[in-house]
Amino acid sequence: MTLEEVHGQEPMPEGHDRMQGAGKALHELLVSAQRRGCLTAGVYESAKLMNVDPDNVAFCVLAADEEDEGDIALQIHFTLIQAFCCENDIDIVRVSDVPKLAAIVGPSEESGEPRDLHCILITNPNEKGWKDPALEKLNLFCEESRNVNDWVPTIALPE
Repeated sequence: MTLEEVHGQEPMPEGHDRMQGAGKALHELLVSAQRRGCLTAGVYESAKLMNVDPDNVAFCVLAADEEDEGDIALQIHFTLIQAFCCENDIDIVRVSDVPKLAAIVGPSEESGEPRDLHCILITNPNEKGWKDPALEKLNLFCEESRNVNDWVPTIALPE
């Protein structure tokens, strides 16, 4: 008998803690990257950066809500970005809650306008030896996911 059964709770799905840890790590990474100026948001801005300097990209986040799932153009962009990331050994995850992502990243600093958050790239800062523990956790999470044939895992952001 498990602890959940004793207390009358539903058992947590296997990997739930791992998924929660990845969500927290993603939140920490986004905040840290924005503070350091290492965050690029927007499908077109990300595509330009990946075309010019793919070696500088450390991590990729694709975000889409249910309403975005029917957007064929966005799905084509996602497919191309995923292929590029796989070809260049860039870890990539999906997030299905754009409003939570917007709450973390916030509006554009230049204009104060909401920005396109469908694709976010984390780049390597100019600082030598910068190691972000959240990035290392996410890299490990992505590696573990690939080991079970989940090439672009979906992460739930924490509340």
